[in-house]
Amino acid sequence: MNDVPARWDVRMRGFPSRTSVDQVSRLIRELARPLSAERVGLGEAVGRVLAGEIAAPVAVPGFARAAMDGYALRGEETFGASDYNPLVFDLVGEAMPGRPFPGVVKRGQAVRIMTGAPVPPGADAVVMAEYAREVGGGTAVGVTDAVPPGRHVGQVGEDIQAGQALLGPGRVLRPQDVGVLASVGIATVPVVRRPRIRLVITGDELLPPGAVPGGARIVDSNSVMLEGLVRRDGGIALHDPIVPDRRAAVEDAIRDPRGDMLLVSGGSSVGAEDHAPLVVAEQGELLVHGVAIRPSSPAGLGRLGDRLVFLLPGNPVSCLCAYDFFAGPAVRLLGGRCPEWPHRQVRAPLARKIASAVGRVDYVRVRLTEAGVEPLAISGASILSSTIRADGFVIVSQDSEGCAPGEEVLVYLYE
Repeated sequence: MNDVPARWDVRMRGFPSRTSVDQVSRLIRELARPLSAERVGLGEAVGRVLAGEIAAPVAVPGFARAAMDGYALRGEETFGASDYNPLVFDLVGEAMPGRPFPGVVKRGQAVRIMTGAPVPPGADAVVMAEYAREVGGGTAVGVTDAVPPGRHVGQVGEDIQAGQALLGPGRVLRPQDVGVLASVGIATVPVVRRPRIRLVITGDELLPPGAVPGGARIVDSNSVMLEGLVRRDGGIALHDPIVPDRRAAVEDAIRDPRGDMLLVSGGSSVGAEDHAPLVVAEQGELLVHGVAIRPSSPAGLGRLGDRLVFLLPGNPVSCLCAYDFFAGPAVRLLGGRCPEWPHRQVRAPLARKIASAVGRVDYVRVRLTEAGVEPLAISGASILSSTIRADGFVIVSQDSEGCAPGEEVLVYLYE
């Protein structure tokens, strides 16, 4: 157990100072590193983050193949063919996808061929079916179009060359990516292990999700919100039962070794029963407690061994804000993803002013209207419904006193 500096015990006293958002963000980027790799089958690979470079072991196609339905023959023999001068070739067989013509195409011969079928030896071009007509009861074919050698033939390696670099580390695999990997015969890929994020929700006043609020009890909304956010960022949320506001219970929950990272919701402020910061300081290292941001100023960051611990305020909007600013980038970094904001962004003018104060960052929920960007609830960290009325949020930097009407602002969209 560590000796805890008195400055970390801010219960019923308030924060003597607050860390800047930029300082916390830099610290997170220093501490959060991608987890180890694991191999998964292609059926599980979509959405996972590639942990290494993938090169093609074979060429695609591995054989010359027809790019059209028609007739394979020697292209130079079609020169001079036209509607007025059809050239006739002996029809000696056919080639189908997966069923190649077994022989060699000789001079004056043609083979009926379907798209994707191997072009038989001796042939080097395909006449499209529209420019050919079988005659003699199917024993010959008349050609009315001249095709040079190579026309309508996909050459070996035309799509992918053997040894070609296909995908690099850090790529979030898409369906088409795993399709390409399958096409070169790759069955498994190395991916960054998905971070397992433990959710520790604290509060005597909380009922589990699905319960009906009543009396002095409210329903825990943070766990389901955090689970969705963790999933969005590529992690796996691990659920614990709601933890009561008792020092021993909070300590047991925080000391539990499960998970790659810990999110503690509630118990992080300056109240008499806000035990989480001191527990983290005693059991590991409390790096930050109190951030110059509104809402979410009681947020904190610590370490238990090599695991990061994020202290998220219990008020729902503050919890959402603190996750998006701090915990979310860490989840993405652990999973090998880009730590930047995952939200789509648009620029639009403000319909009315946003007031702020130099020295803190403001997270302002806004709506997009015909008149412009309209701030909704600048205060009210417990008003979660403001986030469903909002289309997104605007970040006011710590160097600004706010934004004037008509000023163009960057809106991060809730999607």
